[in-house]
Parts: sequence; C-alpha cells; structure tokens
Amino acid sequence: IGSAIGMPDRNVVAIIGDGGFQMTSAELATAVHYKVPVTIVLLNNGYLGMVRQWQQLFYKKRYASTEIGSSNPDFIKLAESYGAKAVRVDDIESFKRAFKKAVDDDSPFLIEVIIEREENVFPMVPAGESIIAMIEEE
Repeated sequence: IGSAIGMPDRNVVAIIGDGGFQMTSAELATAVHYKVPVTIVLLNNGYLGMVRQWQQLFYKKRYASTEIGSSNPDFIKLAESYGAKAVRVDDIESFKRAFKKAVDDDSPFLIEVIIEREENVFPMVPAGESIIAMIEEE
C-alpha cells in the first residue's frame, strides 16, 4: 500500500501466500478506503508454505502444524466484503488475463492463484548457511 501511494505512476504488485495473507488481510480495508490500486497475487496451496517447504526439504516431510487449507476463508468473498475486486484462477492463461485486468484497474484487486499443495519457492538459503549455499531448485 505504501509503495502504491509513494509511486502512483507505477503498477504495484504484492505476492503473498495464503497463510501470510490471513495475517494481513485487514489491510484490504485501508487499500479500499484510500482507493489504492495495488494488485495482490495470493498463492493458495493450503499450507503455511515457507514452513512446509523447510519441513519437506530438511525434515523428511515430517509436516507439523502447517496445513491450513480447511481453515482458509473464501478469499474472493473476503476481498469483495471489503469492497475490493477479486478473481480465482488455477491455470496460467486465466492468470495472464486476470493479471492484465488487475494492473489496468485503478482499485485494489486480489488474484487468488490455486497452486499445487507442495509447490516450492526458490531460491532459498538454508538456516545458518551463507548466500553461497543457496538452493536454486529442488
């Protein structure tokens, strides 16, 4: 929101997972109130993704307290209840269309992207390691 207000001539895109979004979703009220044209790309895999990824890669998939899919709200209805525009997509072509529509819009816009449950994010640096130990792919 701050970036979009500070750079009104630029498209601002926030990329966040479903767990992280649940911790910050009330900011939609601020974005809608001030008509901040920010595009939110919500990656929904039903997990606390970063923690799940660590458990997968470093703890032999011993998942603990990371599955949140059953307790996720309907993110589209949530965004709309704040007055933001929202759409759910699950393939690249739908995402491309939604993204174009969102960045061309002059109001807050949420794109919920349904992704694979064990989709990982790279690069990442293992705990206690230097940047040269970066993992670039699975």
